[in-house]
Amino acid sequence: MKESELKILYRPINDLIPYANNARTHSEEQVNQIASSIKEFGFNNPILVDEQGGVIAGHGRLKAAKKLGLKLVPTIELSGLSDPQKKAFILADNRIALNSGWDIDLLRIELQELQDTDLAPVTGFSDEELNALLCETAEPAKEEPEKEDPEADSFNLTLSIPIEYKEQVQDFVKSFGPEDLIQKIIDVTS
Repeated sequence: MKESELKILYRPINDLIPYANNARTHSEEQVNQIASSIKEFGFNNPILVDEQGGVIAGHGRLKAAKKLGLKLVPTIELSGLSDPQKKAFILADNRIALNSGWDIDLLRIELQELQDTDLAPVTGFSDEELNALLCETAEPAKEEPEKEDPEADSFNLTLSIPIEYKEQVQDFVKSFGPEDLIQKIIDVTS
């Protein structure tokens, strides 16, 4: 793809066209978080659009802007992308960010420095997450590993899944009977 200088253009919010097949979902809670972030820090992450105003990246920001009653939003036009490139970029923009992790010690330091300000809530962490991160000791207590009972007909499984997938995981678990779910977990973790 040819490199070109990116320019921010403020466009009327009603001129933007959300991608009909956008596979990424935005809960009302997340849209509220984005809106809070825009109110606190400004709209400093433009919506990426194609030549016709079709949204390529920034569907959640667009929803938050509508919630805030904004008339104009900053956009960057990505011209020259083929339809397959647009589809791939839409997926990549949403997926690649999920492949990162956290340095918990550094995260804890940053959150501790924000603890006495009114900014901690606009970081996107829930109260429960903030409490867990801020209340944990520097060195977690070592737990004794559970011994498996060879005769047991069940086992404990602990997964750490990003909070934004909570509803999808709950729906996934509810969609299976106990035997089906256990087999599905075994298939996925094998």
